[in-house]
Parts: sequence; structure tokens; C-alpha cells
Amino acid sequence: MRDGSGTDWLIGSGAGLVDPLQVGHKFARQAVLGLEGFPIPPFACVPAAVFDRVVRPELPTPPDSTSPDWGTTSASVVAERARALQSVVRGLEVPQELRDALDRRFDELAGPGGLVAVRACVVPRPGDQELGEDSAQDPFAGLSDSFLYVGREELADRILSCWASAFNPEAALYRARQGLDPFSARVAVGVQRMVMGVRSFVAFTRDPRAPHDSAERCVIAAAHGIGEGVVQEKADVDHFFVDPVAWRIEAHVVVKSRAVGWDPARPDQGPVAVPVDERQAAAPVLSDTEVKEISTLALRVEKHFGEPQDIEGTITEDGGVHLVQARPIVTAPQASTTPPDHGGNAGGILWDNNNVTESYPGVSCALTFSVARTLYEVGFGDLYRRMGVPARLLEHNRPLLRRMVGHLDGRVYYQLDSWYRLHGQIRCFRPLWSTWEQSLGLAESGRHGSASRRRGPLPRLADAVHIAEILGRLMAHPRRVRRFLQWWDGYHPQFSDVSAMRPHEVVEAYRTLWAQVSRRWGVTLVNGLFLFAVTWAANGLLRRWLPETGRSLLNGMLVGGPDNRSAAALRSAIALAETAGASPDLRTALMSDQDPEKLWRRLTEQGHDEPFVSAMRQHVQHYGDRGLHDLKLETLTPRDQPWTVLHTVRAYLRQGLTVEGSRTAGREIRRQAEQELHANLRNPLKRAVLRGTFGIMRMLTRVREDTRFCRSQLIGDVRVLLMRLGEELAAAGRLDRPRDVLDLTADEVLGAFDGTLAGADLRGLAAVRAAERARWTAGDPLPPRMTTDGDLPLATALRSVTGQYAARQAVPEDGTAPSRLLTGLASSSGTVRGTVKIVLDPSVNADECQGRILVARETDPGWLFLMMTASALVVERGTLLSHTAITGRLLGIPTVVAVRDATSLIADGSLIEVDGSAGTVRILDGAS
Repeated sequence: MRDGSGTDWLIGSGAGLVDPLQVGHKFARQAVLGLEGFPIPPFACVPAAVFDRVVRPELPTPPDSTSPDWGTTSASVVAERARALQSVVRGLEVPQELRDALDRRFDELAGPGGLVAVRACVVPRPGDQELGEDSAQDPFAGLSDSFLYVGREELADRILSCWASAFNPEAALYRARQGLDPFSARVAVGVQRMVMGVRSFVAFTRDPRAPHDSAERCVIAAAHGIGEGVVQEKADVDHFFVDPVAWRIEAHVVVKSRAVGWDPARPDQGPVAVPVDERQAAAPVLSDTEVKEISTLALRVEKHFGEPQDIEGTITEDGGVHLVQARPIVTAPQASTTPPDHGGNAGGILWDNNNVTESYPGVSCALTFSVARTLYEVGFGDLYRRMGVPARLLEHNRPLLRRMVGHLDGRVYYQLDSWYRLHGQIRCFRPLWSTWEQSLGLAESGRHGSASRRRGPLPRLADAVHIAEILGRLMAHPRRVRRFLQWWDGYHPQFSDVSAMRPHEVVEAYRTLWAQVSRRWGVTLVNGLFLFAVTWAANGLLRRWLPETGRSLLNGMLVGGPDNRSAAALRSAIALAETAGASPDLRTALMSDQDPEKLWRRLTEQGHDEPFVSAMRQHVQHYGDRGLHDLKLETLTPRDQPWTVLHTVRAYLRQGLTVEGSRTAGREIRRQAEQELHANLRNPLKRAVLRGTFGIMRMLTRVREDTRFCRSQLIGDVRVLLMRLGEELAAAGRLDRPRDVLDLTADEVLGAFDGTLAGADLRGLAAVRAAERARWTAGDPLPPRMTTDGDLPLATALRSVTGQYAARQAVPEDGTAPSRLLTGLASSSGTVRGTVKIVLDPSVNADECQGRILVARETDPGWLFLMMTASALVVERGTLLSHTAITGRLLGIPTVVAVRDATSLIADGSLIEVDGSAGTVRILDGAS
């Protein structure tokens, strides 16, 4: 519909309606599908050219728009500017010519008294046809506004609101993160007949959680009412998983009470919450016939566009299915099966801390990083030697060992290029790349995923040879572990008290310690490689023999067996609580509000209940190096502050925990898993093979926890040696305080005594680094994975990355609600509903976590005492083999790891439901 000037105010047919440069991908796709006979409700579009004519001339020009560097612009500045532009747009008048065109088309679309849906879509600019909202490259979904149940009188105002959504703060911040001008968006608006659906669905032609591993599996989410209830988690949703080859349907049906729809009693309020008829509450939203019909429809859309699709549709009272949206699924790149080829440094330096943050969360001091760097260098050097890497090749790649980890604005990161090249030295590691990446949270690395597609999988024969080599080495592993543990248990006690050592003796002891570690510590890391191999084998057998079995079977079968050292520490604390509970005087003392440090002194100095005090001292002596974040030298452990043990004992005493009770819980989980295995796998030979595989996994997992405990002790020994030298430096006036040593490197501390230090002003150096550490702690976060320009100094390269990530993480001030259902990796089975305790630093004591669901960014072995008091665990990082997952299974409490942004999306004190079998966390209210 044109006016005298030739302006197309509305496009309802023809080439313009299938042109994404005029109407955007959202509507161009619908038009294409409509022409192909798909059930698309009729619609027309206000093209982007109208936005250019009506809106763009009225917008003030940003002062710096000629050369914006939006990636580093403050998120608050971008958001404030966007809101100002929104206000300008909302104050405009819709031209009369457009109003007239809308009035004429409204009757054609909806009829007199009908209703329409009005949706905005950001339109790509000429030359960028592959970009923009609902494009294959960047779906950009959910950032433009939509309005449902719109009548004729309010249509023009809704068009204006859609134009204003070009400057939604979250949309502007997203464009800034992409390096685009955040204020240059052009918007088309679709006006479509409102289908009065009574049920709605969203269907994926591939499982969106793992699209490459589920090529023959469609996923449908359906609810009563309209699609907004499904997409925004405002309705109770059923899920259907469909094998379209065999037409097997797996339905996950919930009891439904909530829906979103149109209420005739409230016609002016648009979509509102409506109840579900009690007669429909327990029945599936979709019948099997409808599930097949929707799956077929979705697969037809995929075939037409040639790539996996996410479609949205609604079903009317008469059973008619209507398709209202289709877009490509955003898929993560496949994990690589071979190490990547790197052609120099053209792609920059790839960093990742998804896994290492479990050990070194947040900002770490210079001393911690220097020790961590040494541990990685000598430990993995010994690993590669033990795995048969030739000495000549190991020497050639030795510089890579020095840069396995980096210190980025105080955070410890893996330098992935070094990891891939170093692991590529291990001949028999080739079949394990995918499992290794997934276990360490590296599988989304685009660079390495592309390498997989370039090279293709290794031949089966080569895989068999490599696996045979791993199995051969595995045969000797238990004996080597026993020898390592015997050595460590004899070597470690010499560092129990270093106060009498003279400085030169401390320096010598430190250097000798690392010399010993460099020849032995590889055993602990070889164990991890074997664990990857057996996990790879177990997952393969489960996929082949028990394809319908969930993660709960594997999790349950990993429980049980002899205690590892971490579990022994836990049982020791529980035993202390049991002993205290048997004595009325001790119970009264521990349950009082007395400060733990004063209580410890009173108990130990006054000889109060000597057996209990003796048991506490032994507990600290044996397990005092295990604490929250105990690999960070700035952390104080029970070895430094023994009275902190009383927090844990007090919490266990309140819960009435017993050693036998904790063992019984684990045995019950294992028993249920054994029953599940027997019920689902009737072949006794296959059951025996799986049981044997699970048994090896349990053994390797136990060794992993044992050696991790040794690692905590190693760092505890390093801590006391370096702090002893810090005391001497402070006494000599070289530092203000002994703990200032934390802002020096280990080489600097040792060099101050043995003459290898370049320079002398340790006080000034420590002060500069302390100030820097404070800035890093208060500054913007860094993304878990990023690439920096290798041609720039790292600090310079990080500034751009930090700004982009802060923009992406900024929370809109308009109160946009986060998703109510969060997903992660199912790690320990069970379902728990309870209140949340957000734990961000080690200062939290066990009392505060008692009976609550612990939500954290990451955990480490020192969190075990907190975990024991919690009813469930949710962490942002982690993998199936991470300490959180293993501990959740050990304790028998529901656990979900890899829940992105959990600590920011879930409020402290809120009510949530954790399903450790499904890997989901449902937010039930804002603050209970």
C-alpha cells in the first residue's frame, strides 16, 4: 500500500514480503513457508523503510557516533542512551497514511471486531543479509517486543511501541557486545491474524542441549494457552522427546495448573494468567498423534531451510495446528576428536577457566599464581614422561609447560593452545579428545570444533590400538598409586612444624620439595587420563545397551566402595559431632553462641573432655590442610585457624548426623542403581561388563580424591614454608607484614635469601601488586572463555574483552525477569525443594548452609564440610567428573553443575527446586 510519494506503508504480498532486507528474517521466513503451503496465519508488514522515514530523522545523533568503540563503552552509558532514544520514539506520532493503511488491512486480516498479533523484528542492513534477528548466524531472539490480542483502536500505538523496542537497553547492550553500533537498528513490524489457540508448543528438530549427539531426536515443549506461557515459563509445561524414525515418544508430563491466554472478562489486558481446567491437569497437553504431527511439521520446516529449526505454533479448539514462528537453532560446535592444527598466532590466544576456577576461583594473589604455575609445569611434565612422550619431544615442548596457565586480571586461566599441543604429544590420547573436552567444560571451543570437522575421526583400528595401550598402562596404575601414597605419607609430616627452621633451611626444604614432586606427581595426573578413558568407555556402553537410561544410573553406580581421604575427613568431623552429642556438657558448650576461637581456647587450655580435645587435635593434624579454596595461598585453613573446625562440628551436631547414617545413605543410592541396572539390562554378561567398568571408575575416582587431598597437603606445606620466610622478611624490615609476601612470587621470596632476586624493593613491589589486586577484585568480570590478541600486551588486549563481557552481563533496569527454569549437567540424582544459600567466598561457615540448597560459582575439595550440611548443590561451573559432582554422589544429595549464571539469576533466600536427575533448577519464587 503506497501513498503518492511511493512509500510502501504496508507489504502484504509479493517479493517484498520474502525479502529480509525489507521485513526481517522473522517475517520473510513466515512468508516463504506460507507460499510453500505451511499453515501460516495471514499477515502484513510495516517494512523497515517506514522506520527509516518516520523514526530515524527524529533521533538525535550520538556525539561519538562517527567512530564508536562500543565493545569498550560502559554498559550503563549504553543503557542510559537507549532509554533516552526510547522516550523520543514513544513521543512520535504514527503518520495518518500508515494509520489508514492499517485500518484497511486490519479487516482483511482479522475481520470486524477481530484481534491481531503485532511483532517487531530487527532488519539487517544491506550487505549483511546473513545477520540480524532470527538469522542463521545470530538469532538475537527475544530482544524485540511483541504484543498479542491487539484490537483495531490500539494497533497504531503498538506499532510505535515495536519501533521503540529497537532501543530496548538489553538489545542495545547485545549489539554493543557484538561490536556493532548499539543504536543503528532498523525495525520492521508484522501484523498477523491472532490465532485464538487453546494449546501451544515450541518444537526443536534437534535436542537443543546436545544437537550434534541427537540427530534423530525432536524435542517439543507444550502447554495449555498460548506460546508465551511456554517460552517465558509462565505455564506448566509438558515435554515430549521424539524419535522420528521409530516414532518412539518419551513424555515428561507434569500436573498443570497455570496457563497464559486471553480472558474474555479482561479483553483489554492482553495475555493474562488463566487457570487450567482440573480435568486437563494430569493429562498430556498433546496426544501421540499430535506429537507426531508437530514433529513431522517441524522436520518439514528443517528440510525446507536445510538446517535444524526451532518452531513455535498453536492449536485451536478444532485441533488445527498453526505455525507462527520458525528460526534456526543455535548450536554449540562439536567437540573435537583430534588435537587442532594451529597456524601461528593469527587467531589470538584462547583462554578458558571453566574447569580451573574450581581450584582457583576469583582473583588469586601473585604468590598463588606462581605456585600454581610451578605445579602445572612439574606435574604435567612428569605426566607426559610417564605416558611415553619421548624425551626429545618433551624437551622441545617444555616452553609450553611454562604457559599452561595464565594470570589474567588476577584470575587463573588455562591457555588452551598449550594444553592441546601438549596433550597431543600423548599418542594414546587420540580417542579421548571429546571426553576430555566435555569433562573439563572445553567442548564449546569453536576453534577446536572446526579442527574436528577438518580432520574427521580416527580409524577404528587406530582407536583400538590406542585403547589397548591405555589398558596396558592401567594395569600397573594401582601399584604405582600405592607407592606414591606411601611416599607422600612418609614425606609430608616433616612440614608439620617449620617454626624452628632457619631461613636457609626453609629455602632448601622448599626447593627439595619441588624436586621430589617433579619426579612423582605425574602419577596423580595419569589417574585423570585413565578416568577419562574409562568414562568414555562407560558412556559408550550405556548409549549402546541402555539408550533410554538417564544419568541417574551412572551417578548411582559411582557411589560406594572404600572411603577416600576426602570422605575420611568428612567422617572424622561427623565422628566429632557424635562424640560431642554424647556428652551433655560438650553439647551445651558447642551449641552456645560463644565465639569458636574463644571456645577452642577454653576447651584446649582447660583440659575440658580430654578425649574429645585429643580427637579434635588429631583431626586438625590429619585434615587441617583441607579447607575452602585451599589451593589459594591467601586462604587460611584449619591448619592456620584450628577453631574453624568447630563451625562444622556444630552444624553436624544440630543435624544429628552419624557416621553410620552417612554410609547408609550412600549404600541406599547404590542399591537403587543396582536395581535399575538389573531391571533395564537383562543380559547377565552385559551387566557384568558394565559393573566391572563402573568398578574401575569408582577406583579411579577414589584415587582422584585421595591424590587431590594430597595436593591440598602439598599446598599447605608450601604455604607454611613461604609464610615462614614472610615472617623473616617482615622482621628484617623488607616487608610491612608477613602476609605481604602474598603479593610476591615464590621466586622473589626465595631470591631475597639465596641471591637470585633482581632488585631489592620488596615492600614497594608488594604494595603495587596489592593495589592492583584490589582493582581487579572490584573491577568488571572476565568471561569463562575468551580470545585475546597475541600481538598486544595482555593487559591491553583484556580491556576490550572486559568491556564486552560487562555489557553482555548487565541486567536491564526495566526489570526484565530471568528465566524461571535453569538447566545444567545432571550430576547426582534426586529432587529437593528448599531455600537458597548463595556462597561466593570462603567466609561462610557450615551453620549458615544447614538444610539449605547451596548455590555457588564453583567449589573445591575444601567445600566438603559445607556440602555436608546442604540439602542440594547447584554450581555455575563443573563437569560430570568435577569435585562437586563427585561429592554430590558421595553425599547422596541432588546436584546440578554447569548452571550458567546461577548465582546472579537465583536470589539468596529464594525458593527453588533442584532435580539432580534432569539437571534442572526451577525458581519457584523471588524470596521465600
